[in-house]
Amino acid sequence: MFLTKTLGCIAFLAIASAQFNTNYVGGRSGMVHLFEWKWDDIAAECENFLGPQGYAGLQVSPVNENAVKSGRPWWERYQPISYKLTTRSGNEEQFASMVRRCNNAGVRTYVDVIFNHMAADGGTYGTAGSTASPSSKSYPAVPYSSLDFNPTCAITNYNDANQVRNCELVGLRDLNQGNSYVQEKVSDFLNHLIDLGVAGFRVDAAKHMWPADLGVIYGRLKNLNTDHGFASGSRPYIVQEVIDMGGEAISKTEPGLPAGTYCDVISGEKSGSSCTGKTVTVGSDGRASISISSSADDGVLAIHVNAML
Repeated sequence: MFLTKTLGCIAFLAIASAQFNTNYVGGRSGMVHLFEWKWDDIAAECENFLGPQGYAGLQVSPVNENAVKSGRPWWERYQPISYKLTTRSGNEEQFASMVRRCNNAGVRTYVDVIFNHMAADGGTYGTAGSTASPSSKSYPAVPYSSLDFNPTCAITNYNDANQVRNCELVGLRDLNQGNSYVQEKVSDFLNHLIDLGVAGFRVDAAKHMWPADLGVIYGRLKNLNTDHGFASGSRPYIVQEVIDMGGEAISKTEPGLPAGTYCDVISGEKSGSSCTGKTVTVGSDGRASISISSSADDGVLAIHVNAML
């Protein structure tokens, strides 16, 4: 989604319950975000650098068809037209080849997925050649019709969960994830990516969907594809994006790490058994309570296994 600094937003990742396993190849660690890279270039990067250097995974930009916007800004990729796998990064054949080549190099792929909404007004033509009419909530390449969306309304109060989850984020047409047909289309999209060999997903705008609806969709996902080297019964790794629009209480369950106290490597650094910045405590159940104030110097937080105090 497209959000400017003037909104004073804070972004961070919150990990979905019971999806703690990253599905990394043993002995590897670290993930890179190859934002807006082309699929062929990522495949070569896996084989020539990421794999040999011991990297465990990579996150890619959204893979599904998006609206073509004037000037081709990065945020057009967060305005879906369909679930066809054709973007300016490449087509489905190129994406599938990339995932396989990266898996063969020991590097897992995690896809940025958008299913909170579809393209806003003006998003009438897509990267795969599909057309849509956002003003009438018609996206025939899926297909979605007005029956699949929440009523049109704007979010004016970010402390009102009903508005945040049922109204439109900056004019993007808000899908109703409680609709069984929408659940089917979304899970089919995600399961197709699992078939192609991805290891997990970063779920865009997760805060703008009802947790129970997300639970239904996640519950319909397949186990990972064993043809790509995943252990039998492995589940997709899921992280959820949350945007704080200011004044909201944020408390999420970020890490799946061993119990202990960790140094936030954004605000400081580990120094012996102490931290020069903020700390986060992970409980014995692998959960942590994290709060970030809208007035914080740093609007993000990051911990990792080697930051344990």
